[in-house]
Amino acid sequence: MNKYLIFRTDRIGDFLISLILIKSIKMVDAKSFITVVASDKNYEYIKSFNIIDQVILLKGGFFNKLKLFFLLRKQSFDTTIVHDGKTRSKLISSFLLSKNKYFSNINKFSSYIDEIKYILQNLKITFNDSLLDILNNRDYSKIYTPKKPYIIVHFDEKWIFDQYIKTYSNIEPSLKELETFLSSLTEKINKKIVVTTGVKTPMILKKFFEKNSDENINLLENLNFFHLESIIANSSLLISCHGAVSHVAAAKSIEQIDIIDKSYNYSKWSKHFRNYKSIERKNFDSLYKDILNSLL
Repeated sequence: MNKYLIFRTDRIGDFLISLILIKSIKMVDAKSFITVVASDKNYEYIKSFNIIDQVILLKGGFFNKLKLFFLLRKQSFDTTIVHDGKTRSKLISSFLLSKNKYFSNINKFSSYIDEIKYILQNLKITFNDSLLDILNNRDYSKIYTPKKPYIIVHFDEKWIFDQYIKTYSNIEPSLKELETFLSSLTEKINKKIVVTTGVKTPMILKKFFEKNSDENINLLENLNFFHLESIIANSSLLISCHGAVSHVAAAKSIEQIDIIDKSYNYSKWSKHFRNYKSIERKNFDSLYKDILNSLL
Protein backbone atom coordinates (compact mmCIF):
# COMPACT_ATOMS: atom_id res chain seq x y z
CA MET A 1 0.00 0.00 0.00
CA ASN A 2 1.44 3.34 -1.09
CA LYS A 3 1.13 6.17 1.42
CA TYR A 4 0.75 9.79 0.28
CA LEU A 5 0.97 12.91 2.43
CA ILE A 6 -0.46 16.11 0.91
CA PHE A 7 -0.31 19.54 2.54
CA ARG A 8 -3.27 21.84 1.80
CA THR A 9 -3.25 24.25 4.74
CA ASP A 10 -5.07 27.13 3.04
CA ARG A 11 -8.63 27.48 1.71
CA ILE A 12 -11.40 25.38 0.19
CA GLY A 13 -10.90 26.58 -3.40
CA ASP A 14 -7.21 25.66 -3.22
CA PHE A 15 -8.10 22.21 -1.89
CA LEU A 16 -10.49 21.62 -4.80
CA ILE A 17 -7.54 22.04 -7.15
CA SER A 18 -5.59 19.43 -5.17
CA LEU A 19 -8.61 17.14 -5.34
CA ILE A 20 -7.88 16.67 -9.05
CA LEU A 21 -4.47 15.34 -8.05
CA ILE A 22 -5.90 13.14 -5.28
CA LYS A 23 -8.55 11.63 -7.54
CA SER A 24 -5.89 10.91 -10.16
CA ILE A 25 -3.85 8.94 -7.63
CA LYS A 26 -6.86 6.99 -6.37
CA MET A 27 -7.98 6.06 -9.89
CA VAL A 28 -4.76 4.16 -10.60
CA ASP A 29 -3.90 3.17 -7.03
CA ALA A 30 -7.21 2.46 -5.29
CA LYS A 31 -5.50 0.89 -2.27
CA SER A 32 -3.29 3.91 -1.63
CA PHE A 33 -3.63 5.66 1.73
CA ILE A 34 -3.89 9.43 1.37
CA THR A 35 -3.41 11.82 4.29
CA VAL A 36 -4.17 15.52 3.89
CA VAL A 37 -2.91 18.13 6.32
CA ALA A 38 -5.60 20.83 6.41
CA SER A 39 -6.24 24.27 7.87
CA ASP A 40 -9.14 25.35 10.07
CA LYS A 41 -10.67 26.92 6.93
CA ASN A 42 -10.99 23.69 4.97
CA TYR A 43 -10.68 20.86 7.54
CA GLU A 44 -14.39 20.08 7.97
CA TYR A 45 -15.05 20.25 4.25
CA ILE A 46 -12.14 17.97 3.36
CA LYS A 47 -13.47 15.39 5.82
CA SER A 48 -16.62 15.08 3.68
CA PHE A 49 -14.63 13.26 0.97
CA ASN A 50 -14.35 9.50 1.43
CA ILE A 51 -11.63 9.39 -1.21
CA ILE A 52 -9.31 10.82 1.48
CA ASP A 53 -8.30 8.34 4.16
CA GLN A 54 -7.08 10.70 6.87
CA VAL A 55 -7.36 14.45 7.49
CA ILE A 56 -5.11 16.13 10.05
CA LEU A 57 -5.72 19.68 11.25
CA LEU A 58 -2.74 22.03 11.41
CA LYS A 59 -3.53 24.30 14.34
CA GLY A 60 -1.96 27.70 14.88
CA GLY A 61 0.94 28.28 17.25
CA PHE A 62 4.49 26.96 17.45
CA PHE A 63 3.77 24.08 19.84
CA ASN A 64 0.87 22.81 17.70
CA LYS A 65 3.16 22.76 14.67
CA LEU A 66 5.75 20.89 16.72
CA LYS A 67 3.13 18.32 17.79
CA LEU A 68 2.13 17.83 14.18
CA PHE A 69 5.75 17.31 13.18
CA PHE A 70 6.28 14.57 15.77
CA LEU A 71 2.98 12.94 14.81
CA LEU A 72 3.99 12.78 11.16
CA ARG A 73 7.59 11.87 12.02
CA LYS A 74 6.36 8.58 13.49
CA GLN A 75 5.13 7.55 10.05
CA SER A 76 6.85 6.96 6.74
CA PHE A 77 5.40 7.99 3.38
CA ASP A 78 6.08 6.96 -0.16
CA THR A 79 5.30 10.44 -1.48
CA THR A 80 4.93 13.82 0.20
CA ILE A 81 3.45 16.70 -1.79
CA VAL A 82 3.48 20.21 -0.35
CA HIS A 83 0.76 21.52 -2.64
CA ASP A 84 -0.02 24.66 -0.63
CA GLY A 85 3.47 26.05 -1.16
CA LYS A 86 3.54 27.32 2.43
CA THR A 87 6.92 27.79 4.15
CA ARG A 88 5.62 26.07 7.31
CA SER A 89 4.54 23.02 5.28
CA LYS A 90 7.89 22.85 3.49
CA LEU A 91 9.76 23.11 6.78
CA ILE A 92 7.76 20.31 8.42
CA SER A 93 8.05 18.11 5.33
CA SER A 94 11.81 18.55 5.04
CA PHE A 95 12.39 16.38 8.11
CA LEU A 96 9.79 13.68 7.45
CA LEU A 97 10.48 10.14 6.29
CA SER A 98 9.40 10.06 2.66
CA LYS A 99 10.85 8.41 -0.44
CA ASN A 100 9.70 11.19 -2.75
CA LYS A 101 9.02 14.84 -1.97
CA TYR A 102 7.54 17.57 -4.14
CA PHE A 103 7.36 21.21 -3.06
CA SER A 104 4.90 23.26 -5.11
CA ASN A 105 6.36 26.15 -7.09
CA ILE A 106 3.54 27.64 -9.16
CA ASN A 107 5.88 30.27 -10.62
CA LYS A 108 7.39 27.53 -12.78
CA PHE A 109 4.02 26.86 -14.44
CA SER A 110 1.39 28.84 -16.29
CA SER A 111 -1.37 27.31 -14.18
CA TYR A 112 -2.09 24.92 -11.32
CA ILE A 113 -3.52 22.33 -13.72
CA ASP A 114 -0.19 22.33 -15.58
CA GLU A 115 1.62 21.76 -12.29
CA ILE A 116 -0.73 18.89 -11.46
CA LYS A 117 0.00 17.29 -14.84
CA TYR A 118 3.72 17.63 -14.10
CA ILE A 119 3.33 15.96 -10.69
CA LEU A 120 1.27 13.14 -12.19
CA GLN A 121 3.85 12.64 -14.92
CA ASN A 122 6.49 12.15 -12.24
CA LEU A 123 4.18 9.68 -10.47
CA LYS A 124 3.75 7.88 -13.82
CA ILE A 125 0.02 8.63 -13.85
CA THR A 126 -1.71 9.67 -17.07
CA PHE A 127 -3.99 12.70 -16.89
CA ASN A 128 -7.32 12.74 -18.72
CA ASP A 129 -10.21 15.20 -18.71
CA SER A 130 -12.51 12.89 -16.73
CA LEU A 131 -10.31 13.68 -13.71
CA LEU A 132 -11.86 17.16 -13.67
CA ASP A 133 -15.15 15.62 -12.46
CA ILE A 134 -13.95 15.73 -8.87
CA LEU A 135 -17.42 16.15 -7.35
CA ASN A 136 -19.17 13.23 -9.01
CA ASN A 137 -20.86 10.66 -6.75
CA ARG A 138 -21.43 13.22 -3.97
CA ASP A 139 -24.56 12.44 -1.97
CA TYR A 140 -26.84 15.47 -1.67
CA SER A 141 -29.97 13.47 -0.79
CA LYS A 142 -30.11 14.74 2.81
CA ILE A 143 -29.47 18.37 1.89
CA TYR A 144 -32.17 20.90 1.00
CA THR A 145 -31.87 22.26 -2.51
CA PRO A 146 -34.37 24.56 -4.26
CA LYS A 147 -36.71 23.21 -6.90
CA LYS A 148 -35.18 23.35 -10.37
CA PRO A 149 -34.65 25.27 -12.55
CA TYR A 150 -32.83 28.10 -10.82
CA ILE A 151 -29.65 30.15 -11.06
CA ILE A 152 -27.38 31.36 -8.27
CA VAL A 153 -26.05 34.81 -7.56
CA HIS A 154 -23.39 34.31 -4.91
CA PHE A 155 -23.18 37.72 -3.24
CA ASP A 156 -20.49 37.62 -0.57
CA GLU A 157 -17.99 40.08 0.91
CA LYS A 158 -16.13 40.30 -2.42
CA TRP A 159 -18.89 42.55 -3.74
CA ILE A 160 -18.47 45.01 -0.83
CA PHE A 161 -15.64 47.52 -1.23
CA ASP A 162 -14.72 47.93 2.46
CA GLN A 163 -14.65 44.17 3.01
CA TYR A 164 -12.40 43.11 0.14
CA ILE A 165 -9.10 43.98 -1.53
CA LYS A 166 -8.98 47.77 -1.75
CA THR A 167 -6.81 47.82 -4.88
CA TYR A 168 -9.49 45.94 -6.82
CA SER A 169 -12.13 47.84 -8.78
CA ASN A 170 -15.15 48.81 -6.71
CA ILE A 171 -18.22 46.82 -7.78
CA GLU A 172 -20.40 47.53 -4.73
CA PRO A 173 -23.97 48.36 -5.85
CA SER A 174 -26.39 50.81 -4.36
CA LEU A 175 -29.65 49.31 -3.15
CA LYS A 176 -31.41 50.68 -6.22
CA GLU A 177 -28.80 49.21 -8.56
CA LEU A 178 -29.10 45.82 -6.88
CA GLU A 179 -32.88 45.91 -7.22
CA THR A 180 -32.60 46.80 -10.90
CA PHE A 181 -30.04 44.07 -11.56
CA LEU A 182 -31.99 41.24 -9.91
CA SER A 183 -35.32 42.24 -11.45
CA SER A 184 -33.70 42.55 -14.89
CA LEU A 185 -32.04 39.18 -14.40
CA THR A 186 -35.35 37.44 -13.64
CA GLU A 187 -36.85 38.88 -16.82
CA LYS A 188 -33.82 37.84 -18.87
CA ILE A 189 -33.54 34.22 -17.77
CA ASN A 190 -37.13 33.37 -16.80
CA LYS A 191 -35.90 31.21 -13.91
CA LYS A 192 -35.85 31.57 -10.16
CA ILE A 193 -32.86 33.31 -8.61
CA VAL A 194 -31.29 31.94 -5.46
CA VAL A 195 -29.02 34.47 -3.76
CA THR A 196 -26.38 32.86 -1.54
CA THR A 197 -23.75 34.57 0.54
CA GLY A 198 -20.66 34.03 2.66
CA VAL A 199 -20.12 33.75 6.41
CA LYS A 200 -21.85 37.08 7.00
CA THR A 201 -24.77 38.39 4.99
CA PRO A 202 -23.93 41.85 3.58
CA MET A 203 -26.21 44.57 4.95
CA ILE A 204 -27.35 45.56 1.47
CA LEU A 205 -28.78 42.07 0.96
CA LYS A 206 -30.67 42.28 4.23
CA LYS A 207 -32.15 45.60 3.13
CA PHE A 208 -33.07 44.22 -0.26
CA PHE A 209 -34.88 41.18 1.14
CA GLU A 210 -36.69 43.27 3.73
CA LYS A 211 -38.35 45.03 0.78
CA ASN A 212 -38.40 42.21 -1.79
CA SER A 213 -41.83 40.82 -2.67
CA ASP A 214 -40.78 38.82 -5.73
CA GLU A 215 -41.22 35.12 -4.91
CA ASN A 216 -38.80 34.28 -7.73
CA ILE A 217 -35.86 35.84 -5.85
CA ASN A 218 -34.89 34.01 -2.65
CA LEU A 219 -32.05 34.29 -0.13
CA LEU A 220 -30.25 31.31 1.39
CA GLU A 221 -27.76 32.22 4.11
CA ASN A 222 -25.76 30.64 6.95
CA LEU A 223 -24.86 27.66 4.75
CA ASN A 224 -21.87 25.41 5.37
CA PHE A 225 -19.81 24.83 2.25
CA PHE A 226 -21.07 21.31 1.60
CA HIS A 227 -24.63 22.68 1.52
CA LEU A 228 -23.52 25.50 -0.79
CA GLU A 229 -21.82 22.93 -3.03
CA SER A 230 -25.05 20.94 -3.35
CA ILE A 231 -27.04 24.06 -4.31
CA ILE A 232 -24.50 25.02 -6.97
CA ALA A 233 -24.39 21.45 -8.28
CA ASN A 234 -28.14 21.54 -8.96
CA SER A 235 -28.24 25.00 -10.52
CA SER A 236 -28.07 25.97 -14.19
CA LEU A 237 -25.86 29.06 -13.77
CA LEU A 238 -23.57 30.61 -11.17
CA ILE A 239 -22.79 34.34 -11.09
CA SER A 240 -20.07 35.14 -8.53
CA CYS A 241 -16.79 36.82 -7.77
CA HIS A 242 -13.99 34.31 -8.21
CA GLY A 243 -13.55 31.96 -5.25
CA ALA A 244 -14.21 28.43 -4.01
CA VAL A 245 -17.72 28.49 -5.53
CA SER A 246 -16.12 28.98 -8.96
CA HIS A 247 -14.25 25.68 -8.54
CA VAL A 248 -17.46 23.87 -7.62
CA ALA A 249 -19.23 25.12 -10.76
CA ALA A 250 -16.22 24.13 -12.89
CA ALA A 251 -16.10 20.65 -11.33
CA LYS A 252 -19.79 20.11 -12.09
CA SER A 253 -19.50 21.81 -15.51
CA ILE A 254 -22.17 24.32 -14.47
CA GLU A 255 -22.30 27.45 -16.60
CA GLN A 256 -20.70 30.33 -14.72
CA ILE A 257 -19.96 34.01 -15.04
CA ASP A 258 -16.84 34.71 -12.99
CA ILE A 259 -16.22 38.31 -11.93
CA ILE A 260 -12.48 38.97 -11.82
CA ASP A 261 -10.14 41.93 -11.44
CA LYS A 262 -7.95 42.87 -14.39
CA SER A 263 -4.94 43.36 -12.10
CA TYR A 264 -4.65 39.64 -11.35
CA ASN A 265 -3.91 36.57 -13.49
CA TYR A 266 -6.88 34.33 -12.66
CA SER A 267 -6.05 31.92 -15.48
CA LYS A 268 -3.59 30.24 -13.12
CA TRP A 269 -6.62 28.93 -11.25
CA SER A 270 -9.17 28.71 -14.06
CA LYS A 271 -7.33 27.31 -17.08
CA HIS A 272 -9.07 23.94 -16.64
CA PHE A 273 -12.55 25.42 -16.03
CA ARG A 274 -15.41 24.30 -18.28
CA ASN A 275 -18.54 26.17 -19.35
CA TYR A 276 -16.81 29.34 -18.20
CA LYS A 277 -17.04 33.07 -18.88
CA SER A 278 -15.26 35.85 -17.03
CA ILE A 279 -16.11 39.54 -16.72
CA GLU A 280 -13.79 42.21 -15.35
CA ARG A 281 -14.73 44.16 -12.22
CA LYS A 282 -15.98 47.70 -12.87
CA ASN A 283 -18.59 50.07 -11.45
CA PHE A 284 -21.79 48.15 -10.81
CA ASP A 285 -23.96 50.00 -13.32
CA SER A 286 -21.65 48.83 -16.13
CA LEU A 287 -20.94 45.44 -14.55
CA TYR A 288 -24.53 44.26 -14.32
CA LYS A 289 -25.18 45.29 -17.92
CA ASP A 290 -22.17 43.22 -18.99
CA ILE A 291 -23.56 40.26 -17.05
CA LEU A 292 -26.97 40.56 -18.69
CA ASN A 293 -25.43 40.95 -22.15
CA SER A 294 -23.31 37.83 -21.64
CA LEU A 295 -26.42 35.68 -21.16
CA LEU A 296 -27.88 34.03 -24.24
